[in-house]
Amino acid sequence: MVQFNRKLRLPTSAELPCSDDTPVDNENQNFIPNLLLFLLKFIWRKRRDCFFGVDMGIYHTTGVSPFVPVVPDGFLSLGVERHRGGSQRKSYVVWEENGVVPIFVLEVVSRTPGGEYDTKMTIYANLGVLYYLIYNPDYWQRDRHQPFEIYHLVDGKYQLQIGEPYWMPEVGLGIGRAPYQDGELEIETLYWYNQQGVRYLTPEEQLVRYQERFGELPED
Repeated sequence: MVQFNRKLRLPTSAELPCSDDTPVDNENQNFIPNLLLFLLKFIWRKRRDCFFGVDMGIYHTTGVSPFVPVVPDGFLSLGVERHRGGSQRKSYVVWEENGVVPIFVLEVVSRTPGGEYDTKMTIYANLGVLYYLIYNPDYWQRDRHQPFEIYHLVDGKYQLQIGEPYWMPEVGLGIGRAPYQDGELEIETLYWYNQQGVRYLTPEEQLVRYQERFGELPED
């Protein structure tokens, strides 16, 4: 949780831009975080104390200016309202969230390097993001990194973790890679996992399993 100088006049969410308006240059940057969001709505369908943002500006006071956001591809915050004030957020403003910073941040590396391994890593460490995942399926050789790298913040510094799917006890979820069938095309994407390392299924997969088992659709 970030502490603020109460004498400093900070802008409200209504006064701040929603994002940095930087266009994505591959489908994964949109598809992957949105799939994680979609799955989370089913996994935690009864929870109201969490929020998952996609391509949304995070405004904070640990950077060069409270008017300059950092914009991850996806992030998860716990202990906040799912719908703040009964409406949807345009951006995530830390000082309007009682100082609660995201516990998990995702960056999907694109053709144009975006500082995922240096600039943004420093920003997230200073902000206090506990888990930082860099997913780089296409350009990892160029960047001299691994396709899946998850970092844990320890004493203010990120330490690369091993193991996949990787379990995050403070979050209550694991995360890892698995195939996704997109029509005739099979692609790799990210999924949530339980503590036993079992992947959470999509609603479509659950429906297929139900049909395979019972031979009919469930009643509404």
